Amino acid sequence: KVFQAVVSCIGGDGTIYIIPKSFETALNKLMAEIQNTFKGLGLLIPYCWKKGEACVVRGSDTVWYRAKIVEVSGSTLQVQYIDRGYIESIPQCHLYPTTFYTGIPPFCIPCQLYKTLPIGNFWQQEAVEYLQELLKNEEVEIHVKELPDNPRGKLSISLYFGGMSLSSFMAYQRYCVAEDCQDIQKLGVFEGDLSPSYLLQPLPVPGETFPVTVTHLVSPKEVYICLDSSENLTKYSATERSASCDSESLSKALKWCNKIVKTLPHVTNFKKELPCLAEYVDGLWYRAKLLSITQLVPVQILVQFVDYGTYLVAPTSRLRHIPCHLLKYPVQAVRVLLAGFRPTSDDKNVERIPYSPEWSLKALWTMVDCVEGKRLSASILTVSPEVTISLYGDDKNLVHLKLIEMGLAELDQ
Repeated sequence: KVFQAVVSCIGGDGTIYIIPKSFETALNKLMAEIQNTFKGLGLLIPYCWKKGEACVVRGSDTVWYRAKIVEVSGSTLQVQYIDRGYIESIPQCHLYPTTFYTGIPPFCIPCQLYKTLPIGNFWQQEAVEYLQELLKNEEVEIHVKELPDNPRGKLSISLYFGGMSLSSFMAYQRYCVAEDCQDIQKLGVFEGDLSPSYLLQPLPVPGETFPVTVTHLVSPKEVYICLDSSENLTKYSATERSASCDSESLSKALKWCNKIVKTLPHVTNFKKELPCLAEYVDGLWYRAKLLSITQLVPVQILVQFVDYGTYLVAPTSRLRHIPCHLLKYPVQAVRVLLAGFRPTSDDKNVERIPYSPEWSLKALWTMVDCVEGKRLSASILTVSPEVTISLYGDDKNLVHLKLIEMGLAELDQ
């Protein structure tokens, strides 16, 4: 069985507590009922607590939770939140004994990684802390491998995050030995003789109008577009719907990669067009490709972020190997030329684009104003030798008409 779940807690012994997504509605309903039933403080009169006794606990967030007594020690009790998994020491005044809700099974499931042996036969503290940091409150994919012999035992699972096996990843980190490490190569930690490359984005058929966003402008005429995944695409073709799905899956995979990026090796092979992860100015890591070495001492590399079209000169410390499973998503940004206009010789603005001097900087900034943050649509005219499109604004007019009106461009029939 395969299902999505949220990791609620990592136990001190490495037990992974999960809440299946399918349980969320029922859990939320129960939590609302508990809040309506129990209000104020816990039990303020003396009470003889017993190990294993059911209770409700007022957490540090002032919310009441189902729990059970794990250990009694004077005025402080150790309790386990049975729908979350974690264990905490709580003063008696924050607890209330109850037989309510004891007939409802716990919503979280204790799990162990299938055929995975921790180094030293138990999960080291460092490994447990790493699992907590990596997985807590994150949505993951669970593959059930073996049911426990004891109904209260641990479910044996394979856990996948962002397309990667947790067992293989922890084995790569040398926290454990995993019997099935077939997908450790997906971490992209072995270059071998492979020359990986990105997949290209499939395009809609010429003549079809589709929603886009402009992610980068090289000049008023040369831009990078993404098929827009923010709109309801039911009325659009399978190409746009596929692009939308790819974009969402890629975003999730990149989120996970940002969590583990420090474990990935630095790039040492500077082959042109080589895929990699690069750190942008916002501190996040994105898919990129190497273009050229711009400086030798210290080494500076020109990279392009393939899902946006933007460029960056970065030191090698901001470049990492890319996990191979990130290569299965097509590049999101497509380089296109805009049809219907060309530079005008009447543009007397002296400030020109250095790498494209036929255009003035004013023409570039005017085009930026026309497309930035706008709901645009496009129609492909040609795909060879270069992809050429007509680009329309949210008013359904061609975006370059503004440049024509301002004398910054002229019509090109």
